[in-house]
Amino acid sequence: MMNHFHGEDQDPEKVHLRQLKRFSLRELQVATDYFSNKNILGRGGFGKVYKGRLADGSLVAVKRMKEERTQGGQLQFQTEIEIISMASHRNLLRLRGFCMTSTERLLVYPCMVNGSVASCLRGKPETQPVLDWPIRKRIALESAWGLTYLHDHCDPKIIHRNVQAANILLDENFNAVVGSFGLAKRFDSEDSHVTTVVRGTVGHIAPEYLSTGKCSEKTDVFEYGVMLLELITGQRTFDLARLANDEDVMLPDWVKGLLKEKKLERLVDANLGCIYVVDEVEQLIQLVGLKWRPWRRRKRVWFGAAMLGGGKTKD
Repeated sequence: MMNHFHGEDQDPEKVHLRQLKRFSLRELQVATDYFSNKNILGRGGFGKVYKGRLADGSLVAVKRMKEERTQGGQLQFQTEIEIISMASHRNLLRLRGFCMTSTERLLVYPCMVNGSVASCLRGKPETQPVLDWPIRKRIALESAWGLTYLHDHCDPKIIHRNVQAANILLDENFNAVVGSFGLAKRFDSEDSHVTTVVRGTVGHIAPEYLSTGKCSEKTDVFEYGVMLLELITGQRTFDLARLANDEDVMLPDWVKGLLKEKKLERLVDANLGCIYVVDEVEQLIQLVGLKWRPWRRRKRVWFGAAMLGGGKTKD
């Protein structure tokens, strides 16, 4: 795809972004009540996300990049627009439009009213129902569909590099979409990997990527596997609080320890009560594997996610 951002001083009017709507700064200021703190949905390394309502009544999420024009922030802005513009799938977050001025860079998305999977698993309002097991299973499947599209149906293929519960978003019906493409990388189908500076979130980065700097589809699949553990356990991937109980701070190690002790019921999210399907929990844990050779990891995970079903109910 053609690179339309050759420098920070480029005239925004010359930026061609397919069919994306270009919002005025005034529109987004009014929509978010001038970026009021009460409308903050989340914060990230490159800025904040605000809830907004456009003049037509539609709800949106507005990502406002930090004011300082850092190289990393500019690259993330460019990457998000280019990746989302070329990747269209029902399980990928859609970009509605953007705004660029001499001082502001903003991205506009549909508002995912149920937030992220992470926010639903941890720190949800008491009025919001618990994510039940069928919804968690569907999230696993729909996330896999979105990632499969990036890997197999985009040319050049796209590696997300930041798959985690915080970046899987849920609409009003709890349908899942993969979002946050600021760290995504593209590479040609004939290449087996791309070498890059290691980026990602502690607890999610694949060991082979961390040690070699080489990322590929397997990088995303490792992160997806850790996200499955988040769905099952409701736990953070890195949690120093577990040290208080003399337990591993890294989620995969914590899960491995409980499996070794045959304590399946203890690793399942307590918020589920006893309402989950034992066979399906075991299948997802086997899917993650925790011991697979990385080159065998991808097809096994996708196939297993697609085959979820059946089993006995925990009661």
